[in-house]
Amino acid sequence: MAGTLYVVSTPIGNLEDLTYRAVRVLSEVDIVACEDTRHSQKLLNHYGLKTKTVSYHEHNERGRAEELLASIKSGLDVAIVSDAGTPGISDPGFLVVRTALDAGLRVVPIPGPTALVSALVVSGLPIDEFFFAGFLPARSGARRTRLADLAVIPSTLVFYEAPHRIVASLEDAREILGEREAVVARELTKLHEEILRGRLSELAALFYQAAHEPRGEMVVMIDRNVILSADEDTKSEYNVASIVAGFEAEGFDARSALKKSARQLGISRDEAYRRLTAERSRGKP
Repeated sequence: MAGTLYVVSTPIGNLEDLTYRAVRVLSEVDIVACEDTRHSQKLLNHYGLKTKTVSYHEHNERGRAEELLASIKSGLDVAIVSDAGTPGISDPGFLVVRTALDAGLRVVPIPGPTALVSALVVSGLPIDEFFFAGFLPARSGARRTRLADLAVIPSTLVFYEAPHRIVASLEDAREILGEREAVVARELTKLHEEILRGRLSELAALFYQAAHEPRGEMVVMIDRNVILSADEDTKSEYNVASIVAGFEAEGFDARSALKKSARQLGISRDEAYRRLTAERSRGKP
């Protein structure tokens, strides 16, 4: 009889966040597949667990997935864990889960911490709808292109970011998405947990002026709405919605109308779209 694959969430910092169920499962399975065996061994040792561990990371994922699949087919139970949080969420895990499902094997989630959810619930931003985009591209050009693609999503945007790129990413987000309220959470559940709130430009300046480069993986959350200045919100020449409506009345489709409106205002199409979205959210014509 085939075994079971367990997808086990582990603490993102504080070891007390491992659930009772996770402890039991990690003690009962035959193998724990770890993103980093040395890291996970500390967790297992903390709870007095002696389960056999093997590595499962981005460099050996394909070959190891087949090995784990063979073990499960032979009747062994396997748990997969990442260094922190939930496997598969910007961490290895997808391939072995998909491989097991394709083989008709049982896959069971063991819920627990994940950084993006922990950050969202204390962000103060709307979380009735949110879009998680993982890590933004490291290169500026690709990052800006990705942000432009996400600008049309009417939800709170969520990213993971490395500390050495946080200033550049916040500055790019301000330029591409427009000024918005944002939150940066770092070192969640750890001793130096920090949750910073402000506008994108304010947060970029805060990190830029910091005496020391911040540490720890960060969760960046950006509000869905663009903040218009008083001038932009009241002056008719900034009322993109009216200009777009005028071009549409002349027979232009929505895309062409927006493009012509941007040219008339002397702004980029992305900026015109941001203003249009903000105006419509405020009920402008």
